Amino acid sequence: MKKVPAAKFHGIHVTDANLHYHGSITLDPDQCHEAGILPMEFVEIWNKSSGARISTYVIFGAPGSRCCILNGAAARTCQVGDQIIVCSSSYIDETRIVELTPKILAFDRDNRIIDRLTYAVSSNSSERYHFEIRGETGDLKPTPLLAVEPNPALPTN
Repeated sequence: MKKVPAAKFHGIHVTDANLHYHGSITLDPDQCHEAGILPMEFVEIWNKSSGARISTYVIFGAPGSRCCILNGAAARTCQVGDQIIVCSSSYIDETRIVELTPKILAFDRDNRIIDRLTYAVSSNSSERYHFEIRGETGDLKPTPLLAVEPNPALPTN
């Protein structure tokens, strides 16, 4: 079994941090439903602002609130305004990887959805895998490794 992304909020901003609440992350249920994130589902959180990485479970806030609240111990890892990534996962047999299409929602500063993406893996006859990022209309998006120019200041070894 392989652990793979099932859904992701990319670049959502922390709207509150509540240290004295029973742990978790509170998210807008409308946004969670769109991505496929369930209440009580464990997610990983990666703080783009500080580099902190934690795991906790999801609880739902008010529908339409665009909230992203870190609770309990998780509140110590993020500040209001920090940009984070929230990722849920699934365990699958490797042969089923081509069947998955995880939904990725990207957010603006006010936690409005600005982009809807899916990840897709395909396989050719030689059993090599190919990875693609597709937009809302099915258009192919550049993968980060293809879009990045080499930095001449970095060593090549």
